[in-house]
Amino acid sequence: MGAQERQQKEKVILESAIKLFISKGFHQTKMDEVAKGAKISKGLTYFYFKNKEDLYMAVTKLAFENLKGIFKEVNKVKGRSGMEMINELVLKYIDFTQENKMYYACILNFMGIMNLYNDESLRSNIDPLILESVHFQKLLEIHHDSGKIGIQIVSQGIKDGSIRPELQPDITFYTLWSMMIGYERLIGPVTYEGKEIKINIDNWKPGFIKLMQDMLKGTIQAQRPQIVQGSLF
Repeated sequence: MGAQERQQKEKVILESAIKLFISKGFHQTKMDEVAKGAKISKGLTYFYFKNKEDLYMAVTKLAFENLKGIFKEVNKVKGRSGMEMINELVLKYIDFTQENKMYYACILNFMGIMNLYNDESLRSNIDPLILESVHFQKLLEIHHDSGKIGIQIVSQGIKDGSIRPELQPDITFYTLWSMMIGYERLIGPVTYEGKEIKINIDNWKPGFIKLMQDMLKGTIQAQRPQIVQGSLF
C-alpha cells in the first residue's frame, strides 16, 4: 500500500470519526460505527488506529495542525506591525473556536491531559490507551508550535515598537492565549439571558480586544495615590 493511499484511508476514517464525535460524543461512539461511516472494514480501521483513544488523539493532532495553520497564515503576511498581527490573530482565533467546536474541544481536552502528564503523581490518572497512542506522542512534540509562532509575533511587535519593550515575548503571548481561552469559555455565561451581569456580546468582543491592545501598548498605568503633606499643628 502506497503512502498516498494510506493517507487517503486515514483521512476518510478521521472524517467519519469527527462526524460521530460531534453527533454522539466520544464515549457513545463505537469503532464499528466509524468503520461503517468510512465505508471500510472494522479490521482495516484498527489497522490504521489501534483503538478509539488513538483515533481521538489523531483528531486532536489534526486540530492542533489546523490551529497552527491559522497562526502561520497571520504571520506570513509581511509589512504589518506585531500589534496588527496580534489583532488579526485574536479575531481569527475566536472565529476558530466558534466554527470548529469539535477541534477546539480536543485542544482543551489535551491541555487538561497535559496538566496530569506533567505531574508524575497524577500521570497514572490518564487512560493508558492515550499514553500508548503514537499520535499522543506526536502531540507532545507539536502542541507548542502555535505558541512559538505567537511568540515570534509578539517579538516582532516589540522590535517595531507597536508593543511596549519591557514585555517578555513568551510570557506575554501565553498570557494573551489564556485570555483568549477565557473569553471563549465565558461566551456562554455572558450571552445567557437570565444573567444578572449586563454584558452585551456585541460590545464585549471589541472591549476585550481594546483592553488587550492597551495592555500591550502600555496605556494602562496604575494610579499612585497622591501623598498629602500636612502638619499636626
